[in-house]
Amino acid sequence: MDVPTMCHNRLTNASSPYLLQHKDNPVHWWEWGEEALQKAQAQDKPILLSIGYSACHWCHVMAHESFEDQETADLMNQLFINIKVDREERPDIDYIYMRALHSLGEQGGWPLTMFLTPFGEPFWGGTYFPPTARYGRPSFKEVLGSIAHAYETNRDAIEDNKQILLQALQKDTASREGDGIDVTLLTAAAQKISSIQDPINGGLNGAPKFPQASVQEVLFRAAVRESSLPYREQFLQYLDRMGEGGIYDHLGGGLARYAVDSKWLIPHFEKMLYDNAQYIQQLSWAYAATGDTAYKKRIDDVVGWIEREMSLPDGILASALDADSEGEEGKFYVWSYEEIEKLITNTGQLDALKKFYDVAPDGNWEGKIILNRLAADSIPTDKEKRDLDAAFRILFTEREKRIRPHRDDKALTDWNAMTVVALISAFDNVSCESNRTLATRVFAATREQKNTPLPHSTRLGKIGADAFAADYAWMARAALALARTEPDEQVRAEYYQDAEKYLAILKNEFKSDEGGFFFTSHTADKTVIRPLHAYDEATPNYNSVAALAFIEHWVLTDSEESREIADQIISRFGPLIAKNVTGTSSLLNAFDTRIRFKKVILPSAGDADQRATLTQAIIRKADPAIIMEHYPGPASNKLPINFSQNEALYICSEDGCSLPITDPSQF
Repeated sequence: MDVPTMCHNRLTNASSPYLLQHKDNPVHWWEWGEEALQKAQAQDKPILLSIGYSACHWCHVMAHESFEDQETADLMNQLFINIKVDREERPDIDYIYMRALHSLGEQGGWPLTMFLTPFGEPFWGGTYFPPTARYGRPSFKEVLGSIAHAYETNRDAIEDNKQILLQALQKDTASREGDGIDVTLLTAAAQKISSIQDPINGGLNGAPKFPQASVQEVLFRAAVRESSLPYREQFLQYLDRMGEGGIYDHLGGGLARYAVDSKWLIPHFEKMLYDNAQYIQQLSWAYAATGDTAYKKRIDDVVGWIEREMSLPDGILASALDADSEGEEGKFYVWSYEEIEKLITNTGQLDALKKFYDVAPDGNWEGKIILNRLAADSIPTDKEKRDLDAAFRILFTEREKRIRPHRDDKALTDWNAMTVVALISAFDNVSCESNRTLATRVFAATREQKNTPLPHSTRLGKIGADAFAADYAWMARAALALARTEPDEQVRAEYYQDAEKYLAILKNEFKSDEGGFFFTSHTADKTVIRPLHAYDEATPNYNSVAALAFIEHWVLTDSEESREIADQIISRFGPLIAKNVTGTSSLLNAFDTRIRFKKVILPSAGDADQRATLTQAIIRKADPAIIMEHYPGPASNKLPINFSQNEALYICSEDGCSLPITDPSQF
């Protein structure tokens, strides 16, 4: 039978938690696929494509207002073939239609609402539409009627819109002659980003405030490369203010997706695994550069949150925590003054909360209290620290009794591998073995989901989508990170084999003849375009990640083929940087590693104390372009020339390796 019952639709057996949230809608939803497109073609109906994700607040709002409303659903079912997509499970579909929306002059966001021809070609769209006209937007039912009427009566206009959008989409994948990156762009990009930093609150000017890790990394790399104190201070200010703000969960650890204000105070309360992976990475650099234990504590707290709240039974990590609980955004995280006063009966503890965490009778957000340290102008005394620790234990214990936000328990390969890379950076820079232990566990669980091809997403053993280029690129980087820190030679060799397997799949299944990689494999289902681009989103662009993976493989194994592939990626997409520095920051960061890398070889043979002294000296350089290899054996087995001095380290570049270094002053 063609039409689902009123009690469920075609999402009942979906693997995505987001799609399952919509399985009881009266809307006759389809999952994305050839069957839905064929149905639209057979009935000559336009497609209504709705894209979101499970932790998205406004997705929930539109679902409640429109998709759960019988009258609206009847209109949708009558006029359209309705397709629901989880952007995290199908980032290829999300990318295509978000780019189409941008081509219409819209800023974009989720829920993404696009209208397509029966062949999947976009012709109009928007984001959230209210049930009644407001916010300067028409009502959703008005939009449905207008689009359906235009499709019936004005196909010429639909065709014109479609062609304009398809031409815009094709520009992304058009072959272009690349001349690489002029090294002066590294300096120019840092100057540009520095000029638009918020001088008071850190991060880029304005609101809302997103972490934008790749953009801020450009500043940090410039600080190291140019020995620039101003760039360093801007990077640290961004990390400090973000960590002091309400965007950071001071009780339970973990960074929220973004702050809606310019001061990092009011979070959009969802927590994403990828934001926290990138946060760990940047905190580890900050700790290495400064030795400030506040950064180490943040790392410990975020890692603790990951282990406590994001770990799934098989050892892999979940994707996200929702912003909402009990139907209210942020309810799990915020407090009333009366609640705190009732719980914290010790005067000293309550006074410390008032002084350092913005606890006041009137609250700081809609009458509620978001714990933050933005206004604290002093450092707690030892007694105040004890009082704060005691108060936090009470509040955390009480918060654990609340109804928790929904956890999106699908596991995404690229986000898990990204977390592995960040944990190994924390192991390198903080010398905390437990970070490497967690990284090893997460990688093993991710690798074991399915051998080849990897899945992009899984939930409860069910595969939602096969892997994209980003998954293989991040898994290669994760395998190389584990390999260069692995003390067991056999296990180390297995990690290298894993990395080379993932890089080979990238080359064989995703590579473009003009350089760079398509996002989808050669065998993937056809879409209106095959995505090929170098623009960052909330995570580093997959071509930049692939470039770093091939650079690291070249540096660690001397593979000239890997060097050539990395250079081809940079050459192809380099010209984009001058046009959009903030949108291509991760490519700049990959290029910085390419031209400045130093491989540091630390043989395991020899005196342990001497090795530790030299290792700490390298760590204090806090340079993202340093690739540190803990080699499990004597130096003579690794170096191109036979050095037998194992109480030393060796620094290698494209020109060769240094003599043995036994004293940090030799750096």
